[in-house]
Amino acid sequence: MSLVGKKFVRAAMLGCLVALILAIYSCHTRSPLPATFDSSALLIAAAASLQPALQEITMLPDRSIANIQINYNFGSSGALHQQIDRGAPIDIFISAANKQMQILQQQNLLVPNTQKNLLTNQLVLIIPQTSIQKIADFRQLVQPQIHRIAIGEPRSVPAGEYAMETFTSLGIIDRVKSKLVLTNNVRAVLASVETGDADAGVVYISDARNSNKVTIAAIADPKLHSPIIYPIAILKSSKSIATAKKYLEFLQTKSVQQVFKKYGFGIAKS
Repeated sequence: MSLVGKKFVRAAMLGCLVALILAIYSCHTRSPLPATFDSSALLIAAAASLQPALQEITMLPDRSIANIQINYNFGSSGALHQQIDRGAPIDIFISAANKQMQILQQQNLLVPNTQKNLLTNQLVLIIPQTSIQKIADFRQLVQPQIHRIAIGEPRSVPAGEYAMETFTSLGIIDRVKSKLVLTNNVRAVLASVETGDADAGVVYISDARNSNKVTIAAIADPKLHSPIIYPIAILKSSKSIATAKKYLEFLQTKSVQQVFKKYGFGIAKS
């Protein structure tokens, strides 16, 4: 091989080695922020059940957030918590349960005095709008004609955990366990019932009220499950804490609260 050829091979091998090192580094380090970070941009991790309301709220003509670029990452509270724990560059977390927020607090990952209870919700039993089944109570899920009951995965989806608590409190858990179809978030439960893939499902009233493809068959007695609270907090890893605080203040304005109420949420008492 000529001298030129040898140099070419060495250069190619060096380039491959550098690329390999960078690939390994990116797989084993936390997600970095962009080199040119925009302090007016926010990334908000929010429970999937909040998606329709927050998307409408972001469009409100409020001057306090006019210059803020708001991006959302919707998913189950458990999955979002895992992303935060792995270093995702999230500024604000809105969970559908206290459990995930408490873990972050114990890990000292929250900005002090920013954690608040934002919203409340109710748990409901839904059936397809076209269903011929006559259901008016959670206990009727034991009936043999009910084959598939969609709920969120209880280990990561708070609505699924509340559903399991309700079944347990009613004494029907052993009779419905084999019928359960687990999904990765509450919006997937809603879709499963809307399409008729499931005979029934358990979601929040905020999801059910905004679908014309399902019928609310029953509302769970709040005494049957843990309180449904949506806490919010700013993460210490945020590079836009001042901007994030403006967004928190915005979410507590009357115009925003009216939108939340329209979607079926209750306003939590701090």
